[in-house]
Amino acid sequence: MPGLKFDKRELGNLEYSLQREMLATDRRGGYMSTTIVGCNTRKYHGLIVAPIDMSNEAYVLLSSLDETIVQHDQSFNLALHRFRGVYEPRGHKYITDFEYTPCPTITYRVGGVILRKEILWIHKRTQMMIRYTLVDAHSETTLRLRPFLAFRNKHELSKANMYANVRSYPVTNGVKNRLYDGFPWLHMQLSKADAKFIPAPDWYYDFEYQKEMERGYEGHEDLLTTGYFEMKIQKGESIIFSASVDEMPSGAAIVEAYETSVARRTHKIDFESCLHHSARQFIIRRPGNRTEVIAGYPWYGVDGRSTFISLPGLTLEQGYKEDCMEVLDTMVGDMHNGDFAGSASAEVAADAPLWFFWTLQQLESHIGAQAVWERYGEAMKSILAAYRRGFFGGCVAMHTNGLIWAAREGVALTWMNCLMNGHPVTPRAGYAVEVNALWYNAVSYALALAKKMGDKEFEKEWKALPAQIKQSFLDTFYLSNEGYLADCVDMREKDTSIRCNQIVACGLKYTMLDDAQVVNVLMTVRQHLLTPVGLRSLSPLHPMFESTYKENPIEQEAASRNGAVWVWPLMFYIECALRLDGVRFLPQAEEMLGAFDDHIQTYCIGSVAEYYDANPPFAPRGAVSQAWSVGGLLYIKQLIEQYKSKAKRATKAATKSAPKSAAKRTVAKKSVKK
Repeated sequence: MPGLKFDKRELGNLEYSLQREMLATDRRGGYMSTTIVGCNTRKYHGLIVAPIDMSNEAYVLLSSLDETIVQHDQSFNLALHRFRGVYEPRGHKYITDFEYTPCPTITYRVGGVILRKEILWIHKRTQMMIRYTLVDAHSETTLRLRPFLAFRNKHELSKANMYANVRSYPVTNGVKNRLYDGFPWLHMQLSKADAKFIPAPDWYYDFEYQKEMERGYEGHEDLLTTGYFEMKIQKGESIIFSASVDEMPSGAAIVEAYETSVARRTHKIDFESCLHHSARQFIIRRPGNRTEVIAGYPWYGVDGRSTFISLPGLTLEQGYKEDCMEVLDTMVGDMHNGDFAGSASAEVAADAPLWFFWTLQQLESHIGAQAVWERYGEAMKSILAAYRRGFFGGCVAMHTNGLIWAAREGVALTWMNCLMNGHPVTPRAGYAVEVNALWYNAVSYALALAKKMGDKEFEKEWKALPAQIKQSFLDTFYLSNEGYLADCVDMREKDTSIRCNQIVACGLKYTMLDDAQVVNVLMTVRQHLLTPVGLRSLSPLHPMFESTYKENPIEQEAASRNGAVWVWPLMFYIECALRLDGVRFLPQAEEMLGAFDDHIQTYCIGSVAEYYDANPPFAPRGAVSQAWSVGGLLYIKQLIEQYKSKAKRATKAATKSAPKSAAKRTVAKKSVKK
């Protein structure tokens, strides 16, 4: 597929450049994110956004860094900020080039001066480095760097106050700052020893974050600058700025750290390499030997359901089975009485523990059935027993008909979990279609493994249940006249809304539907929900359908589950179609995957959005980089490769057998002749 393309002529066009964001992570829960022209448009943007303690929360320490070129006593500020309706300074007009790989690189031209800026986030450290290279200059040139500090939770905004510590304390080749107690020191240092830091504490007021205001949130912030660095820079010279919670011992150490790190960077040159790089950014390692999955950047933390859905694509497609098992081991280690902890608990996400079984099914092809059973068999059995026993006083539990009931006052227990005024926007209390499809799959898979491993006691206890679940599921959900599955059924009525949830029941390995029923569901989904970027969450014919763009944040959330297009259900649609049509569906599957090549060039460079508007042009919405969107596409890519391999093997086998058949026919003719 084609590589990343940026229209160099449009970089100075803010309508073009401010819509394109970049992201780099440290694989520990911290990140750097801003637009490709360096203008922060979200409160979540910043050059250093990182956890400061054992919690999952991240904090904006360094918001931005202004660069100014000085020649002949004239100053040219290369930065770009927005203050209450105006852009000032307007340094984007000096940008002549932007490259994304191996690290984001911006080139400025001011008269005869050409300055290259390379931004590098260091893996496994809370450290951001920028290398400035004076490519060309014809006069004495001074480089001035002014940092803007926030020191606040990424979900909040900083306001000018009298409590911030405005003093800068000297360290090797720079200074350190800590605005408030409880935060780590931020060490800002340069590779150039004779760089000077000029203390000049001052608050800058009313930075405006347009994306927050578009989302209906407050979007104005005050940032503190404690001074600025100033140094001479010669033509051809490179100077590295380092910002870190750890002090670097020398300028030489800064240079070595930069060069070592940039040499290890992969080149994100095409669709596949971008997805692989994006996938690695979601896997984080925390203190205490914990490996987890960030659900999405910039505002999400760890989420159990998202972890299980995205994990196979994020890890196994690239052969990282150890990463997959480390994440699973972390979650299993937190289990208690057959339930996961936090956001993976059935008490808050009725389907989350059932997705665990689906993840194990994908892992099995990499480590084998025996290894899965030995490592996770007890966890599987305890989860199933907990569902049969019931969670939270029976709010989530198996009923006598074999189906899973999930209903809890004021809590949306499925992935459609938006609330408005304390009430679920999409009430799905009762028997939800995907929850029960996952339940059948989980019980069937556990029984299949138990039979292979000779666990006769478990077999005897559970073997009669799948047949009961299947009959109850078909009686409850399948609408034979309409040819699709109801979305949710309670004690009074069936919700027959056409939603993407039903596709899960078709795409799982253990499905309760026969081929004719699957075809009917696929046709309905294709007619009502399929788009070039995934499946709509609700049919456009439904009165609650929304095309998703809303100014009110609550209404945005509501629309996201009542029309918005989601990527992750597409992997079940494609898997189901490939099972039915085999290699004949491969061209369509490849076309669907290829459609996302354009989308990794916008919104977040090299990644995939949380969801999209329900109607053309299918604008990206939500988090700029989402784990189950990226994981879903990589899962689809793996499916395509598997079916291609099958087709090649079949062709090869047919080619080998053809001459033998011809030879047999020849022998047969000779025998007849004799």
